[in-house]
Amino acid sequence: METALYLIPVPLGNTPFDQVIPAYNREIIRQIRHFIVENIRSACKFLNMLDSTIPIQELEFYELNEHTRLDSIGNYLDPLKAGLPMGVISEAGCPAVADPGADVVAMAQRQDLKVVPLVGPSSILMAVMGSGFNGQSFAFNGYLPAKPAERADKLRFLENRAQKERQTQLFIETPYRNIKMIETVTSVCKPDTLLCIAAGITTGQEYIHTRTVAAWKALQKKGGLPELGKVPAIFLLYR
Repeated sequence: METALYLIPVPLGNTPFDQVIPAYNREIIRQIRHFIVENIRSACKFLNMLDSTIPIQELEFYELNEHTRLDSIGNYLDPLKAGLPMGVISEAGCPAVADPGADVVAMAQRQDLKVVPLVGPSSILMAVMGSGFNGQSFAFNGYLPAKPAERADKLRFLENRAQKERQTQLFIETPYRNIKMIETVTSVCKPDTLLCIAAGITTGQEYIHTRTVAAWKALQKKGGLPELGKVPAIFLLYR
C-alpha cells in the first residue's frame, strides 16, 4: 500500500455501502490507522458499518470541521510525513468538495505529499448528470445569502450568468428550507428559466426533475411539490 493521504467517500444518506462504495476502498481503509475526519462519532460509525473488524479503539482521529482553527492543524499530517498512510473522511459524499477537508488536502499538496482520491458518490456531479444541463461548464455556488434581498440579487446574477455563458449554476440550502428556496426561485427567476431539483441522490428518496420555473410555479400552486423538508438537495439553474 502506498503512503498517501487517501480521500475516502461516504455514502449519501442511508444508501447501502455496496451500491456506491467499491470493494477496493475497504481494502485501503482496513490498512489505515490515522484519520482526519469531520466528526469523530460519525466517522467511527462509518468505519464500523464498512467493516466491523476494524479496531476502532486503535485508531487515531484528527477532527477538522467548520469550528476547527486552521492554525491548529499544522501537525495533522505528521503520521503521513513519517511514512504512514492517512485517510480523510467527510460526513457524506466526497471529502474536500464543498467540505473542510479541502484545507488539509491543500496542506498536503503544498508539502508535496501524495494525495489519492478514492471512487465514491458525488452529489454535485450526479446532479449535473441527471439535470440535462451543460456538463462541460458548470459552477457550484454553495449556500446563497440568507437575507431575502441579497438572495434575490444572487439568483438573478446566477440566472443571467447561466443565460449569457451557457453555464450550469448549482447551489444548496439547508434541507428544512428547501421548499422556501423553491418558492424564492419561482418568484425571482424568469418563467422560461430551467430549474432542476436533485434531492436524496442514491437514496430511496431520490428525486431528480427538471422543469421551467413557470412549470414549477404551477406545480407549487397545485400542492404538487415533493416533500423535501428533511432531504439534502441541490438546485441547478440553466437557460
